[in-house]
Amino acid sequence: MSWQRVIYTLQQAWQRRRALSALAADPQCHCRHVTHITAAFLARKGITGLVLDFDGVLAPHGDLVPLPQVVTWLQQLTRDFAQERIFILSNKPIPARQTWFAQHFPHIHFIGGVRKKPYPDGLQYIVAQSNIPAEKIILVDDRLLTGMLATLIAQTQGLWITQAYCRLSIKNLRELFFFMLRSVEKWVF
Repeated sequence: MSWQRVIYTLQQAWQRRRALSALAADPQCHCRHVTHITAAFLARKGITGLVLDFDGVLAPHGDLVPLPQVVTWLQQLTRDFAQERIFILSNKPIPARQTWFAQHFPHIHFIGGVRKKPYPDGLQYIVAQSNIPAEKIILVDDRLLTGMLATLIAQTQGLWITQAYCRLSIKNLRELFFFMLRSVEKWVF
């Protein structure tokens, strides 16, 4: 993470600390896993644009493809929620991930070329390109100080994943680092 992004994150988190705390405390703004989200849930919330983070949400950090249960969930979800209204906004838009989505879910948009969350650029780009109003877009992310902070800045909705997918036995240091970050965020907010 660049120092500029760290400073921006800390400034924005301080300014929005009450909103972040409220989001973290509101059971309507979080769920355990992405696979718990249904088209009916999105419809009840008035959501017409779904934005998904990758690492921790669709797969453990660093994996190139979503977990099998997530693929099954995406297949079920896209029966009732148009792929054209689903976006992947990852801080690591690895080409192999983009290729996988192009092959398996060709109408899901993979967003790249924008500054990393918590900068709101990706969400603002989605609003501009899709013509979906910001308040009808929800970002699903496992981090308070990246994804959820970005939603507050961009004035979209956020759904915080409280049990991120991880595989400590394979990627101990990377997964441990992100586990600690998520734990600190939960403790602070």
